Amino acid sequence: MDVSRHLAVLRRALPHVSFEELPSVDQPCLAVPGGVIVDVCRTLREHAELQFQVLAELTGVDWWPREPRFEVVYHFVSLGPAAVAGGPEPARLRLKVRVPGADPEVPTISSVYPNANWYEREVWDLFGVMFTGHPDLRRILMPDEWEGHPARKDYPVQVKLPATTAMPLQVTEEEFRRTIEAQRAGVGPGRRSQ
Repeated sequence: MDVSRHLAVLRRALPHVSFEELPSVDQPCLAVPGGVIVDVCRTLREHAELQFQVLAELTGVDWWPREPRFEVVYHFVSLGPAAVAGGPEPARLRLKVRVPGADPEVPTISSVYPNANWYEREVWDLFGVMFTGHPDLRRILMPDEWEGHPARKDYPVQVKLPATTAMPLQVTEEEFRRTIEAQRAGVGPGRRSQ
């Protein structure tokens, strides 16, 4: 779907916000200033001509050494008139917020889309982007004592753990033969008896 209709509605609803249309091969994409992301998301969700009911994904990108270093990427879905009578056609929209590397922070959108809570925790855990106003910003994937943010491009990848190996399963020749016979009879592991 063409982004121009969505962009026109957003510009009418939020005239103080500067939107930048970005090239994309799969769905409309807009860059939005981080300070207004909550207002933009609320408009996307509540405006009668938009009705983006679903935050499908929220993730981060590290463009190091480029500045602004990070992008927080939001994927929204409008389910269309099948879900809301008289609403807009089904649509997808991607928003990007560019975030500086020195002090990476963006306001949380968890008050508008509650499922953003866990997505934002994941982005903070892996990229170190702070979500101001988040109700419970703590690690979600890495252990609590983990230092750093492992999805950053400058994160040291050398892990100093001793290599561990597993011993192969050892069975006697007789056990092997009984297993094969049981499988042929249809009563062994992975087979149903008839």
